[in-house]
Parts: sequence; C-alpha cells; structure tokens
Amino acid sequence: MTTKKTLQINLKTIPETGLPVVIDLGQEWFARWREEDPGLDFAGARITGLVHLSKHGRDLLVRGNLSGHLELACSRCLEFFAAPATIDFDLLLVPGPPTAGAADEELSLTDLDRDYYTGEIVDLESLLREQIILMMPLKPLCDETCKGLCPHCGANLRRETCTCPADAINSPFALLAKLKI
Repeated sequence: MTTKKTLQINLKTIPETGLPVVIDLGQEWFARWREEDPGLDFAGARITGLVHLSKHGRDLLVRGNLSGHLELACSRCLEFFAAPATIDFDLLLVPGPPTAGAADEELSLTDLDRDYYTGEIVDLESLLREQIILMMPLKPLCDETCKGLCPHCGANLRRETCTCPADAINSPFALLAKLKI
C-alpha cells in the first residue's frame, strides 16, 4: 500500500494486482481547492480513505471509500459546523474523450459511473473533488431543530430569543391567517 503525496497516477505504475492509494486530505489540500474556487469553503475539513486502482485491459476501475468531516455553514443560522461525510464509490475510467454527439444523448445508469481519461496519467484529485461534492448535503443543517435567523432583526434564534414584537411580522401570507374555512 502506498501513500501518494501527489494524486497524479501514472498508469504504467499500476501492477496487475492493482494499486491501493491511501487518501489523507487535510487543510492544505482544501486550501488549494479554495484558492482555485473561492465559492467553496471547507475551513477545517479532513477526509481520509482508501482508493484502489485496477487495470482491466485499457479501462481503469477506481474503487474507493472516503470518510471524515466537512466544515459547512448551516443553511438556517449561517454558523459553521462539522458535518460528517462518508461515501463509497466505483468509477470506470475508459480511454479517450466522450463522443462528439454525447451532449445530445440521454445518459443511462451505467454511463453515470463511467468517466474518461487521456494519456498515461490519471488525475485522482479531480475525481476526489467530484466525490466530495457528491457527499455534501444540498441544505446543510447544524441541527434538524435549528430555528435559523429572525427575518427582521437577524438574531440567531438558536442562541438567543428574538426581541421583535409578534405583530411586527409582516408576511404576505398573514392575510391567509384571517380567512375562515
């Protein structure tokens, strides 16, 4: 088993038995990612795991499992929290770019687990980034019962009680409360 400092794997270095690669992604790796895409902020994230590469003719099977935590902002209160993250994946990398008309074709379920590589180097970094994005919840919550922010004064209702008067709520749906059924 090898630990790679770089996630660029030369296909010629993969033996018949396959190549296990220990993954340890810490603050330095996520900081580089943040520099390239400032919209993604994973302060304090850490992901570890194992990826196994095995050749099948010219195709390359990439099997892996990743786990750890991502520092995400809660969708309701906007505070950062450590979100547990885990994923198992199987990807088949085939040589060459996709066909020219592929943009107009509907993908099958098997197409979703297939990707392409060119040349003799496989970039695991881009594959790992994709898997980490797939691990992220669409609406991260620090707690299912998080009450979020007051829409008027901005108080974090998870930590403090809002001082806004109850009649100050001016919702467009307030008229619906007056309807009799």
